[in-house]
Amino acid sequence: MSKDSTETTGITIEHPEEFPAGTLEPHYSLNEPLATDEAGIFDHVTDEDRAHQLRARKFVQEDVLPVIAEYWDRGEYNLDLVRRMGELDLLRDGVEVPGMPPMSKMAAGLVAMELSRGDGSISTVSGVQGGLAMRSIALCGSEEQKKRWLPDMATGRLLGAFALTEPAHGSDSIGLESKATPVEGGYILNGAKKWIGNGSMGGITVVWARSDEDGAVHGFVVPQESEGYTGTTMKAKLALRAIHQAEITLENVFVPTENVLPHAKNFRDTSAVLFATRIGVAWAAVGHAQACYETAVHYALQRHQFGRPLAASQIVQERLTRMLSELTSIQTLVMAMARKEEAGTLSGPQASLAKYTATRTARQVAMNARDLLGGNGILMENRVARHFADIEAIHTYEGTETVQALIIGKSITGISAYK
Repeated sequence: MSKDSTETTGITIEHPEEFPAGTLEPHYSLNEPLATDEAGIFDHVTDEDRAHQLRARKFVQEDVLPVIAEYWDRGEYNLDLVRRMGELDLLRDGVEVPGMPPMSKMAAGLVAMELSRGDGSISTVSGVQGGLAMRSIALCGSEEQKKRWLPDMATGRLLGAFALTEPAHGSDSIGLESKATPVEGGYILNGAKKWIGNGSMGGITVVWARSDEDGAVHGFVVPQESEGYTGTTMKAKLALRAIHQAEITLENVFVPTENVLPHAKNFRDTSAVLFATRIGVAWAAVGHAQACYETAVHYALQRHQFGRPLAASQIVQERLTRMLSELTSIQTLVMAMARKEEAGTLSGPQASLAKYTATRTARQVAMNARDLLGGNGILMENRVARHFADIEAIHTYEGTETVQALIIGKSITGISAYK
């Protein structure tokens, strides 16, 4: 002990010559990928599909993970990352684009998994841009419309939004009440939308509205600078904070005939877009679960308590085993469903089963990882907290757990429990 001392309110405090190193917080390295395919689920992925996956992983490691916690914390949307995704062909979710090489459904799923392993907001960018907005145009648009919009959307030069959900119609999206009134040269749109990713970013929005003429749901491509279109970024979200969702109002917005999607003639066409993205949400859940498992393993090996690493504890090893078991189960399920999708045999209830099971299981993995990290588990720098929150969002979007269960239940029983 030093001979020097300081008197404070009559108490003498002696200062140690060296600060006790054991009281300092060590630096934890938690972001490195681990080998998580214990069952060899991905052994037979083609070289072409693997290249897409590895390109997405490299992007996550080099571009996303070093900065995303800061943007997530501030609730800011990093458009530089979006443009970089366009440069790397990570935006289109397998949608065919004129002039671009084909991208298989398997490759799209692997990319969604890797992007979600980095961050839920980043994966949602691809889900909104490619999975919903671009796919709406690809499935329902004319050849001229595809050539007009898809190339710029695929490269990130043009942002796209998909406006289906309304403030009063979420799970009941088929009941949407936004109106499209035929006029000379096009339509007039009136209504409101909510939870619209990219809806306030200055690009284009695929708006789904019910025609006064035939009562059916149709699709319209609306430039966001159109008179009467107002997109207001939603604030104070507790998940997916690094992408902006918007509330939209449409007040007498004129849409010319050339912006009407000719093959979007009823809600079945809308559902075809949603069906194609449901399996993508399951892939995303696998990525979130993988990130949480990896973090838990790294932390258990690096964090010391009671004179040894957490990983030396029997209960910690059991919990890591449980997480790996759960991760392996959804890897297996999603890969099986992805192969059915590639073969063109995937049904709606099967896609719902993949989404239902994967998001539920990812929640369990995240909960376990968060607890294993103790107090450090709620710090964004330690990765798990972001995923813990973002899984709550993907568990709800593209159809809540309850809605998925009703779709599956109808398939099981042959009885519809909903109208």
